[in-house]
Amino acid sequence: MALILPALVSTLLAASALAADEKPAKGLTMQQVLEASKPSDWRSLDAANTLYMDLPAGRVIIELAPTFAPLHAANIRTLVRQKYFDGLAILRVQDNFVTQWGDPETEDAVRAKPFGQAKRKIAAEFTRSSRDLPFTRLADGDIHAREVGFSNGFPAARDTTAGHAWLAHCYGMVGAGRDNDPESGSGAELYVVIGHAPRQLDRNIATVGRVVKGMELLAALPRGTGPLGFYEKAEQRTPITSVRLAADVPASQRTELEILRTDTPTFNALVESRRNRRDDWYLAPAGHIDLCNVPIPVRASGAAPRG
Repeated sequence: MALILPALVSTLLAASALAADEKPAKGLTMQQVLEASKPSDWRSLDAANTLYMDLPAGRVIIELAPTFAPLHAANIRTLVRQKYFDGLAILRVQDNFVTQWGDPETEDAVRAKPFGQAKRKIAAEFTRSSRDLPFTRLADGDIHAREVGFSNGFPAARDTTAGHAWLAHCYGMVGAGRDNDPESGSGAELYVVIGHAPRQLDRNIATVGRVVKGMELLAALPRGTGPLGFYEKAEQRTPITSVRLAADVPASQRTELEILRTDTPTFNALVESRRNRRDDWYLAPAGHIDLCNVPIPVRASGAAPRG
């Protein structure tokens, strides 16, 4: 036994030295994950819950979230079909916060655009039941919620003890502006997050969807010079040419997109590729990722995946 032990120790030390010289295995990049994805890893947008907001500079595409805000989604669809938003404007661009649009004459009962069949007040939809809700949990944790992850392609949070779930205010998420009255957010005035995720808004306002294409048209606008980023002059505002449901637009005029599903092994691999970046440039993998830093890739239908 005394003859074998020195040889064993020598072997272990040699193996340890070899391991110390070896570099850790290089994981996949996001681009490689997407290139290896299958058609079944992607889903098409539901035309009945997709908005095309056409601005002079191009088209913004918004996916509504009726699973979380069914009443608001229905009211927004009603407003859109009545062409309520046509001719209105982007009213507010507050740096590192939101871009907001709606009727500049809201306070003037005579000049304000009529709601038609849409409702002016809607029950607050700040949370929903977490029961039976599809949820891909993010293992990294969160300071704003017990659990965070993705549900039906949207960044979300939940507290299963309280039985609540809600959408998170990440970059690109769309909410319904309201006054102090919790039921005053009808969807007639909408905003999109253009800055660092204002998660303090979670569970305080109805989050109704997210921008899946065209964020640059909203995030790069001139900042408003008035309080809270509101434009002080009418000529500063960006006019809204029209807002339509994709289902009401002729097929030849639609923008067909696919979204990476968030309930697949491919999406889990994508999260890991962003959690621990192993591109040649990175020297120290972070080891963690924030919910709002996980991208949800979008591509043209049938297109080759892109990072």
